[in-house]
Amino acid sequence: MTAPLSPLDRAEAALAVLAVDPAGVKGLWLRARSGPLRDRIAEALLATRRIHPGIDDTSLFGGVDLAATLASGHVQTSAGLLTETVPITLTMAERCPPGLAVRLGRWLDGDGTCLVALDESAEQDEGLPSALSDRLGLFIDLEGMVFSETTPLRPDPAKIAEARARLSGTALPSEATDAIARLSLALGVASLRAPLLALKAAVALAAWRGEASVSEETLRHAAELTLAHRGVLSPAADEPEEPPPPPEPDETPSDQSLGAEQKIPEEVLLEAVQAALPDGVLAQLAAGKALRAARGGGGTGAARKGNHRGRPLPSRPGMPGSGKRIDLVATLRAAAPWQPLRRRAPAGPSLRLEIRPSDLRLKRFEECSDRVLVFAVDASGSSAFARLAEAKGAVELLLAQAYARRDHVALIAFRGTGAELLLPPTRSLVQTKRRLAGLPGGGGTPLASGLRMAFDLGLQTRRRGMTPTIALLTDGRGNVALDGSANRAAAETDALRVARTISAASIPSLVLDIANRPQPALQQLARSLGAGYVPLPRADAQRLTAVLQSALDT
Repeated sequence: MTAPLSPLDRAEAALAVLAVDPAGVKGLWLRARSGPLRDRIAEALLATRRIHPGIDDTSLFGGVDLAATLASGHVQTSAGLLTETVPITLTMAERCPPGLAVRLGRWLDGDGTCLVALDESAEQDEGLPSALSDRLGLFIDLEGMVFSETTPLRPDPAKIAEARARLSGTALPSEATDAIARLSLALGVASLRAPLLALKAAVALAAWRGEASVSEETLRHAAELTLAHRGVLSPAADEPEEPPPPPEPDETPSDQSLGAEQKIPEEVLLEAVQAALPDGVLAQLAAGKALRAARGGGGTGAARKGNHRGRPLPSRPGMPGSGKRIDLVATLRAAAPWQPLRRRAPAGPSLRLEIRPSDLRLKRFEECSDRVLVFAVDASGSSAFARLAEAKGAVELLLAQAYARRDHVALIAFRGTGAELLLPPTRSLVQTKRRLAGLPGGGGTPLASGLRMAFDLGLQTRRRGMTPTIALLTDGRGNVALDGSANRAAAETDALRVARTISAASIPSLVLDIANRPQPALQQLARSLGAGYVPLPRADAQRLTAVLQSALDT
C-alpha cells in the first residue's frame, strides 16, 4: 500500500487540482492562522478577487451606483463581483454570517467559478459555515506544518494548461465510483455532494499526473483531499470484516466478467483516509454541534441594532445597500452647510441642491426583544413548606408588572426525582394563579434536573428571539443525581456540570439562597454559573420581587 501524502504534498496536490478544475471541485477550504506559511500557500493560488464577511449585496450582485448617479444626474448601475467569472477568496471565513454563506453557496451551485475560504479560527468550536464547507471540495489544514520545512509552491502554467487539455479525456473507472460511494458511507458522510466532489478531484489529479485513467493511488489521494475532514469513523470501522464464505464449486465468480480489471479494495481507501484525518477531528465535530445547539436558530434575544424597526438611534454616514435606508432629513442637514461653497465651485453642476456621497446618512434603530424570567423553584421537602408561598407571591407580583415591561415568566419546580415545567413563558396572570395554586411540595432535591430543564427552556426562548434569565431559588441541599439515584456526591457533580453548560451558553443567571444560613455549596454553584449570589434567609414575596427586578434591569 502506498503511504499517505505528507502535509506538504497534500497541499501541493490540492493546489494542482484547484488549478486544473476549479469549477469542478468548487473551491478550497484553507484552515490556517495568518502568517508566512499561509502566505506561501496563498501565493500559489489562482488569481482571485478578495471579499470580506461584511460585504453587502450591492457589491456582490450589483445595483445602483449612488455616487455616480448623484454626480451625473442619471441612474448609473454597477456590476457585482459575482457577475464576473473570476474566483473569489473569502477572508476571515470563520466569521462569515449565515446569510452571506447561503448566497455564496447558491452562487457556487450556479455559475460560480470557485471559492477559496481562508479560515483563521483559533478555537475548536469555530469554523466554516456548513453552507460553504459542504460545497468546497478540497481541504487543507496547515496545523503542525513548519515554514522552514516547506518550499515555495509554484505550479507550472504550461503543465496546468496541458492538464486542462487532458481533463475531458481522462477516464473514470466504474469501480472508482463504487469505491468512493462505499467509502463515504463507511465514513458517515451525510452529504451527497462529497462523493461527487471526490470523483471530480480524482479526475483532475489524474489529468495533472498525466494518467489516461484514474489509478488506485490517485483515487486514494483524492479521497484524502476531499473526504478525510468530513468523516466520522465509528469504532467498528477499524475492525476487519468477516471474510465471505468461499463460493460453491458449481458457482461462477462474478469477477470473471471483469476480465483483467480488479476492484479497488475498500479497506485500502478507508485506511488511507483514516491516516489523513486531522488531529482532534471528532472533538471538532462534537464541539461544532454543541455550539450550534447553544447558538440556537437565530439571535440571542438581546438588543440588536438595525435599520428597519425599533427605537431610533442617531444616523451614521454610509452608503445604502443590503436593505440599508437613507435618513433623508439627516442627509439634507449634513449637505446644507456646504451648498454655498459648492455653488461657487468652477466645475460644480448648476443644481439647486448638490448632495455628495459624504453627505449620505443611514437610519439606525435598536430593537429590544421580550425578556423571560425562568423561575427554577426548589419544591423539595427541605424548603418547600417554608418558601413556596414566597415564590408564588413573587411570580404573581412580577406578572402584574409584565404588561408594562413586556416581560414573560416561566416556572419550573424540581422535587422528588426530576423537574417539571409548571408554567411555560407567559404574561397571563389568570393562568399563572391557577397553575401556582396546585404547586406541590415534598420529596428529594434534584437540583441538577431543575438546572437542566431551565437551560433547555432558556435555549428554546432564545431561538424565538427572547432574552432568558434564570432565577434559581433553593436551599442548596441537592441529593438526587440526573439519573434519579439518591447520591449526594453525584448530584453535586451533575449540578456543577450543568451550571458550566449554562455559563458557556451565556444565559444570565441568579442564585437566591433561601436557606437559614448562607450555603458554601450554592456559592460555588453561582461561580460555575457566572451568576450573582444573593442570600435571602428571611425574605418575603416583596423582597424576592425587588431582587429579581434589579437583576433584570442590570
